Amino acid sequence: MSELLVIGTLFLGMLLVMYALGVPVGIAMGATCVLVMLSPFGRGLNYGLISQQLLYGLNSFTLLAIPFYLLLGRLMNRIGMTQRIFDLANSMVGQFRGGIAHVNIVASMIFSGMSGLAVADAAGLGRVEYAAMRDQGYEKDISLGVTGSSAIIGPIIPPSVPIIIYAVLAEESIGQLFLGGIIPGILIGVFLMALVFLFVYLREYETEDSFDLADFWKSLKEAVFPLFAPLLIIGGILSGTFTATEAGAIAVVYTILLGMFVYRDLTLEGLFEELQYGMVETFSLTFIIGVASLYGLVALQLRLPILMADSITNFSSDPTVVMLLLVGLLLVVGTFMETIAAITILVPIFMPILDITGIDPLHFGIVMILTLMLGLLTPPFGVILFVLEKVTDATLEEAMKAVLPYYVPILLVLLLTIFIPEIVTYPVTTLMGA
Repeated sequence: MSELLVIGTLFLGMLLVMYALGVPVGIAMGATCVLVMLSPFGRGLNYGLISQQLLYGLNSFTLLAIPFYLLLGRLMNRIGMTQRIFDLANSMVGQFRGGIAHVNIVASMIFSGMSGLAVADAAGLGRVEYAAMRDQGYEKDISLGVTGSSAIIGPIIPPSVPIIIYAVLAEESIGQLFLGGIIPGILIGVFLMALVFLFVYLREYETEDSFDLADFWKSLKEAVFPLFAPLLIIGGILSGTFTATEAGAIAVVYTILLGMFVYRDLTLEGLFEELQYGMVETFSLTFIIGVASLYGLVALQLRLPILMADSITNFSSDPTVVMLLLVGLLLVVGTFMETIAAITILVPIFMPILDITGIDPLHFGIVMILTLMLGLLTPPFGVILFVLEKVTDATLEEAMKAVLPYYVPILLVLLLTIFIPEIVTYPVTTLMGA
């Protein structure tokens, strides 16, 4: 235990100190690796090893999926999918008591199939959703809480950038992980709607307009093309027509053609601008992944994963108990570390523990991402809180207070997912026979 404490403090402590000082996570991980190599615990600075690991850490066909899905989300925002999706959701559930709040959640569930990023949802739909709720007379706290909490559905329902990164590092199937996230994502939406129903009942909000079939049909026709994109992705993967990476590329081409020739909202200049932003985002993520592969190798040289695995398994070898311990660690990590950074740092360390205790990496992957999503709503690094501050008239403190009640349904779904693995594995075994 003392050896684990010393090495863990050296290896993780230096990283966290630099991270707290504002050093970008990729640079902080790289600097930590160099410092550890030069320390008495390291094996000396090896430039060949560093360059080789950075190269081969990114030599993966699966990683090609990242730029496609990042660009897909940007393009769909660019050509006005946000309002079309919101209008469709409004026509579907807007007539229920607290209808516009339910619309907020349903729109996020639909939009999650486009962007794959919680921040994209909060920034893209957030302004529209919040303004619509305030215009309907909803208080600021419930408007902020629903808008922020529903955004975390994005990285759970496919496609999902965090799932892609986990799949690469854990050497798991992207398609299987995509399917594994569907039921937990839907459950979060349903549980959030149940909490909203309780709130609007207690606050005596009135029922909205009655269901209008003509309005629904009109909204559905407007949204049919964007809804086809996630169907194209999931359907192609399930049928074996193409891989998750190829599905992303085909969806991008489909969206470009739709924006240029159907909606006519996408110009060559606009496409070039989105390609530029997409390349910057892709470089940032892939740089972190490359350095994370080096970080994982140095951790292995220090025997940190083995020491941690021994420490945990000495406490308990029961897979459920071990998973709860890892979830507890992730809940703490998620309060100060961004999701992508946490995945890239911790997955290489966790994998030996999963192997020893017999935890299914597919099941754990969804649990891990679901747990880290809470971090997006948690101070001090809760990115969604900062997005809400920018796209609404609320202060950061108001946003923090507003999202607190919405932790409850998300935690309930997390516990159900931990104790009932079939929530994740059933769609995979049923549809892919895995």
